[in-house]
This record gives sequence, structure tokens and C-alpha cells, in this order.
Amino acid sequence: MSETSNPDRLIVVGVIKGAHGVRGDVRVKSFTADPDDVFTYGALVDERGKPVLTPVSARPGKDHFIVRPKEQKQKEDWDGLRGTLLHVPRAQLPDTEDDEFYIEDLVGLKVYSGGSEPAGRVKAVQNFGADDLLEVRLSVGGDTVLVPFTLADVPTVDLAADRVVIPTLEDWAAPAEEGDRAD
Repeated sequence: MSETSNPDRLIVVGVIKGAHGVRGDVRVKSFTADPDDVFTYGALVDERGKPVLTPVSARPGKDHFIVRPKEQKQKEDWDGLRGTLLHVPRAQLPDTEDDEFYIEDLVGLKVYSGGSEPAGRVKAVQNFGADDLLEVRLSVGGDTVLVPFTLADVPTVDLAADRVVIPTLEDWAAPAEEGDRAD
């Protein structure tokens, strides 16, 4: 875990999709790599750390799970929580192998691009439907740029040193040339 990673930081693992039926069950969409894992962390909390849903059992639905929660709420209450993101503390996630990391651990890392001084920091990791992109806040000017998170564009991720290397960061930060624009 990088020094910028906080073990108490809340990580989104799912979202409430609303009630299922009238017996108090709730629909949950999992964001974990193995969708069943969302139910192995115990109580799922909101962005403030307040427990929202403690799964007792879960069964697969079409694109979600149907969960029997410990909390007793009416159908209208669960429907009112539709869209609520479900979190767990970072410390509850399993440890990674030496060459693995969680995307969340990249946030806050220093970005180097051919020099001894950081050129920026990873602000966020975005995914707009294709592949992951690192959103980098530049040290000079404070603008942000998106860089494809590929081995070619980001060849070094060193959590122990609190850094990533993007050799061509200036290419991503440069404004488009007049002839490069798609009109």
C-alpha cells in the first residue's frame, strides 16, 4: 500500500438498486472483481461510514444480487436508498501480491516524466467504458490530463516509492494541433 493510501479510506464495492419485492429484500449491484466478494466484508457502509446494509444471504439476479439484509426496512425505504454507494474500509480488502495493486492505491501517487521532480499527481482513475485512464493533476498550471493506463503509457507503478512513471506525459498535456482536431 502506498504511503498516500489510508487503510480507513472507504472503497466503493457496490450500489443499492432498490427493493426486491415486499418482504424486505434489496437489490445490490456488485463492483468487485468476483461479484460474490461484496458479501464477504460484513456491514456495507455509506460514504460517511454509517452502516447501510449487512448481508445475511444473497442470491444472483439478472444483473445484480437479491440480498436478505439484517436491517429491517420497508420496500419504500430500500427504494429511497436506490443509488446509494456501498463502501468498505480499504483495510478490509485482501492483501495483494507483490506485482499487484488496487486501482484505488494509485490515487495520490506522484507522477514522474523524465525528471527528478514530480510532474504531477494521480488525481483519479477514470473509466468511461473502454479502458482505465489515469487523471493526472499537473504540478505546473494545475490542469488535469487523461493518460491511458497501459503498460506502454505507464510502464512503472512503484507503490513503495509512491510514484508512477509516464515517459510521454508532455504529449498528453500538449494542446491539440489545429490539423489534429476532428471537426
